[in-house]
Order: sequence, then C-alpha cells, then structure tokens
Amino acid sequence: MVPAERRLRVDVDDDDLIVTASRVRAVMSQLGDGLVVTAGGDCGVELEPVATARRKYGDRLVVLWFDAHGDLNTQASSPSGAFHGMVLRALTGEGPEGLVPEEPIRPWQIVLAGVRDLDQAEVAFVEASGVRHLGVTDSVALVDAVASAGLDRGQGGRSENPDHGLGLGTDDSGRGSGLGTDDSGRGSGLRTEGSSRGSGLRTEESSRGLGLGAEESSRGSAIGVEKSSRRQGGGIEEKVVYLHIDLDVLDPEMFGSVGTPAPGGLRPDQLLELVGALAERFEVAGLGIVEYEPARQEDQELLAPLVDRLVRICART
Repeated sequence: MVPAERRLRVDVDDDDLIVTASRVRAVMSQLGDGLVVTAGGDCGVELEPVATARRKYGDRLVVLWFDAHGDLNTQASSPSGAFHGMVLRALTGEGPEGLVPEEPIRPWQIVLAGVRDLDQAEVAFVEASGVRHLGVTDSVALVDAVASAGLDRGQGGRSENPDHGLGLGTDDSGRGSGLGTDDSGRGSGLRTEGSSRGSGLRTEESSRGLGLGAEESSRGSAIGVEKSSRRQGGGIEEKVVYLHIDLDVLDPEMFGSVGTPAPGGLRPDQLLELVGALAERFEVAGLGIVEYEPARQEDQELLAPLVDRLVRICART
C-alpha cells in the first residue's frame, strides 16, 4: 500500500523482541535522507525508528502519537505485559532491559492525539510529566502544541480535552504481544520515499470514500501558516515531527480491523486534515503506520487510499 521506490523488510522474532529491535536498528542505519515509513506490525516496531529520529534531531524532535491508547505503561503497571503497550514509555527511558534507547526522548517532546483509552498508571504519568494530551483535536490546536513543545517543560502534563481525552480504559490486554509477523500487512517492513516524490496525489483514486480533495488534505487548509515560515518566533529552532499512527485512532464504526478498538475515534478525513496541517507547517522526520489486523474487506478498501495519501502528504509530493 505504501508508495515508495525502496522497500526493506525486517524479519521478526516473536520470542525475542531485543533481536527484532536490533534488526530494525540495522536497517535504519542503511537509510539516508528522505521520509522513512515504518509499516507494522504492532506499535513495538516504532522503538528504533523513533530512537533514530531522536538521535538525528535531538530536542527539535516532537513525537505525535496518533493512537487510541497511550502505550505509556511500564512492566509493573501493564495489565497484559505486552510490549506494544509500553513502547512510548520505553522511548522516554523507562522500559524492559534492552528495549530502551541510549538517547531517550523527553516527555515534553510527546504529544498524544486521539488518545482516549488510558490505564490509571498512564494517566498519572501524563499528569506528572511534560506529555501533552489533546484527545480528539483540531489542526490549529495540534500545530500549536508542536510549535510550543518544550516551552513549558518541567511543568507537568497538559490535557486540552480532559473530559473526552483522558478516559480510562479497562487495560491493554488482548492487544497482542510482540511484533507482527505475517504477510497480511502486519510485518515490520521499512519503506523509504525516494525519487517517487515527484508524482502527484492520485486525486480520484486515493480520495475514494475519504471525504477530502487532494488540495484540502495535503495543504492543511484549516490553518493559515505560510509555507516559508520555517522558524518559530523568538529564534527557537523549528520543530521536526515524527508521526506515529496506530490505526485504532480511527473510529471503529468506520474502520474495525484493529485489535483493541475504542469508540469515539477520528474519521479518516479528520486524520488526513490533521496530518496535512502538520506536514504543511513542519518537516516530517518519519511516519509509522501500525496495528492493522485485517478483518473486513471494506477496511482494506478504505485503508489502501488512506495510506497512499498519508505517505504522499508527509513526503510533500
């Protein structure tokens, strides 16, 4: 589904996540400049791509976590013990041995978007740290959250929509442990956008059923930010974003091929609008699309053009 000139597949080891992480890390080291798309698999495959972006961009990096869940549990707090419910916490430096990056991301570099099913321990972490939580949001608030990331560091988390966004879920059990393995879209293939950047959006094909035209979704029309604005006010260096998209961020009434659906999610056109606004304003360091568990033909028919457009928007083709 991913438009790319180069594709590198990573074979996973369900019995040894550290081995799988090392394989992903080795592949990441082979990639040069350009948009890297990680196609999972579950959220655990995002460990090394995000860690690579952290090493490359340092404090400029902001991680946008589009997900129904926070993935902020520890081994002690996780109801299931599944690593994909811990991966974002591991990226901050708290995680299983061998699955913590050498240069952790800081909580103020994280923005949760569309997250609506948090365990109690995750709520406590968000409230005590610098993680910003927007729940189901709009493009203006999201762009502002990225642009201002770190300006209030050390002051605890911020929830822009606490009534809706910090809803407690039961747990993260049943979401499947480890990293995806099969050929049904769950393998942790890494794709990089090369010379195909020059091709335009396939408006008629790829917009099918998504409710947005190419101009709307790729230009972030909901915000009025000039293309040439590459720096923030006050001389602060421009942020770079890594976009993590767990497909359960979508409303299950529209897309149900996920392991742990949660009601109240985004519509596909809303997701495109948010990603378009971000890509219009910031450089996209990487894109992860994970947690696809094929169950319905209509979901694949929706997903194929959605993935195509997400990649093209982020690559600015």
